[in-house]
This record gives sequence, structure tokens and C-alpha cells, in this order.
Amino acid sequence: MNQRRSFLKSSVVLASAVGMPVLAKAAQAVPVERTLRLYNTHTGESLRSVFWAEGQFIPDALKDINKLLRDHRNDKIAEMDPKLIVLLNDVSNHFGEAPTLHIISGYRSPESNAKLAAASGGVAKHSMHMDGKAIDIRLPGKNLAQLHKAAMAMRGGGVGYYPDSQFVHMDTGRVRYW
Repeated sequence: MNQRRSFLKSSVVLASAVGMPVLAKAAQAVPVERTLRLYNTHTGESLRSVFWAEGQFIPDALKDINKLLRDHRNDKIAEMDPKLIVLLNDVSNHFGEAPTLHIISGYRSPESNAKLAAASGGVAKHSMHMDGKAIDIRLPGKNLAQLHKAAMAMRGGGVGYYPDSQFVHMDTGRVRYW
């Protein structure tokens, strides 16, 4: 009986010791706060926003982000996909403590998208920008190829590389690259 108790005690101690690093790593994996720094290249507006704290999104911060990412052609605002906001944060953090991402295009209204698609063969008629699930960015001071590589490494959705136009497209659709 004593051998059995001794075995059970040592098993519990061993399981605890083995499990502790996993629990510690899991605790570190979820940040206490998530912050984004954004600059809209068309409106000149900038924003530093803590959009996640205490395990949840901050609704007022998401509203501020949605406003900054609005369609600059007609000022229409849409709700951006929270997964896209987290993806932006993850890509941003790859380059250090919340660098400022330059926004080329966030939300795009159907009217704006139709005009752009008619004028260019490079704009999808059913763009995910119209659903608030896509964004075009650059990161001044960083090589565009590095930004592209970091975005692909996140595997959060589609990533397009547009070196001639100096931006990287990211969306929360299926994982694909172009």
C-alpha cells in the first residue's frame, strides 16, 4: 500500500513538473494588452489604440479603428473583421514594439470598389475590402519584402505582394499568396 501511495505521489509531482512549462507558456501566449499604431496615408489621420485588454476587445477602440480604416473616397465606415485587427497586431509586433503601420486601403465601399475595378484590372470585383476583411499596408523603414514575409508567416489569410505600388495586401480569407 505504501508503495502505491509513493508511486501516486511521485506521479503527481512528475506530472506537475512536466505540465508547469506548458502552463507558463500558455499564460505568456495571451497578451494582457494589444496595441496598434496606424496612419492613414490618404487622410493623414493617425491612431494609437489599445484595442484588447483583460481578455476582450475594447468596443470604443474598435470604433476608432473602423473610423480610421473607412473608405476615404466617401467617408463610409464599416465594421472591420476583428481577426484582421489581431492579424495586423501580430504582423506589427513581428517588427518590434508597435511600429506605425501605414494604411493604403482598409474598408472599401461597393461604389468605390466598382470605380476602382472599372479603372484597373488589379481590383477584384468582389473584394474582401468591401466586407472589412482586407487591408493594404506598408511599414516605413522596413523592406516591403520583409513585411510580405512576416504577413505570410502569420498564416492568417491571403497575402498579396505589390512591390510596384509599395504595399502588402492582407485579408482574413483562406490562406493563399500572390
